[in-house]
Amino acid sequence: MNLVLASSSPTRIKILEQLRLPFTTCTPGIDESPLSDESLADYVARLSAEKARAVSAKFPDSLIIGSDQACSLHGLILGKPANTEAAFKHLKMCSGNWVQFQTGLTLINSTNGEEHTTVESYRVKFRSLSDEEIKAYLSLDNPLGCAGCFKVEEAGITLFEALDGSDYNTLLGLPLIALVSLLKKEGLNPLLAARD
Repeated sequence: MNLVLASSSPTRIKILEQLRLPFTTCTPGIDESPLSDESLADYVARLSAEKARAVSAKFPDSLIIGSDQACSLHGLILGKPANTEAAFKHLKMCSGNWVQFQTGLTLINSTNGEEHTTVESYRVKFRSLSDEEIKAYLSLDNPLGCAGCFKVEEAGITLFEALDGSDYNTLLGLPLIALVSLLKKEGLNPLLAARD
């Protein structure tokens, strides 16, 4: 059975490569606007499922992976900054605070229509950041369009005092521990399949 990642994100591609399974990528092209009164968990669960569904019709006899991530501060969903000014305000607001990340993960078996969705959590504690540190970081990584406005896999790690969660890949946008469990439910054991 084919494996398809409903994303063109270089980070998600790199994460999925860790399983050493062949896969195809396909950009789902969905509207990612939140619905009114939608919780963070409901938002990412819905988007991960919509991404997987958008791609599933194009790939029969496949396992389709959809994933979406968002973060919140004190219950407020934080968007992905589109410019440097918005990114500066975003990081200034996060400075010294815990920020909650939720990552929705959906696996669809396009052969039988089985669909599994889960939401994984991760928290980060930002250091108290000076304006100069925020400006310096933004010039290093240019994290525009990233959930949380940082690239933890790059210089973004310098922004944090603590990380809290069971799977670091959740923070990167594709929770692998949960994905392996879902793949096994659909008959694909990555450890055994990687040997073939």
